[in-house]
Amino acid sequence: MDTGECQPLYHEIRDFFEGMQMKIKQEIPMLLVERQALNEAVESERDGQHHMPETRGLCLSEEQTVNTIFKRPRIVAGNRFIDMRIGPTKLTRHCEVTAILVLYGLPRLLTGSILAHELMHAWLRLNGFRNLLPEVEEGICQVIAHMWLESEVMAGSSNSSSSKKSKAPRTPADKKLGEFFLHQIANDSSPIYGSGFRAGHSSMMQYGLKRTLDHIKYTGRFP
Repeated sequence: MDTGECQPLYHEIRDFFEGMQMKIKQEIPMLLVERQALNEAVESERDGQHHMPETRGLCLSEEQTVNTIFKRPRIVAGNRFIDMRIGPTKLTRHCEVTAILVLYGLPRLLTGSILAHELMHAWLRLNGFRNLLPEVEEGICQVIAHMWLESEVMAGSSNSSSSKKSKAPRTPADKKLGEFFLHQIANDSSPIYGSGFRAGHSSMMQYGLKRTLDHIKYTGRFP
């Protein structure tokens, strides 16, 4: 619900990348924002990145001032939000990526999958992947989002003491929600996000993630 509250989850996702030998060394700010601020940031970007009709996250590469949520709202009678504190954050570009923006107020597992997707855009830019076809770039970003969600749902299914309880879905309802989000990614009918994911996932299952990424870097296509 606010930027500070989301930082531990953001660091979990960065750790997930590091666990795949894909550490992101740059410190990239992550901000939770309202719909209007996200839409304005999308309009200001000039990267040619493809966006879903209902954008929920953005890997920002331009310098901008973005209104971000510093303090979560209180919900009062009639489901009204009060006492939300919003303020401008000036984002300065230190590398290929300026910031990650995510829509506030979403469930933890959905927020995490959006963060994983947007961080993969960041990783691609920081590692010299250029001018990829939308279905290739969005497809491989969806593969990473799906992998993270899968790891969370599996962690929730494991009763072993070694599973990371702090990261596992909290309840059976969380597990069901995670399975629903996995199903959404896998069965998306969009030619860019859905077909891109299925082509990327098939390549990863056949060749592994590293070989798939190497192939994308040198050919611009999935193996």
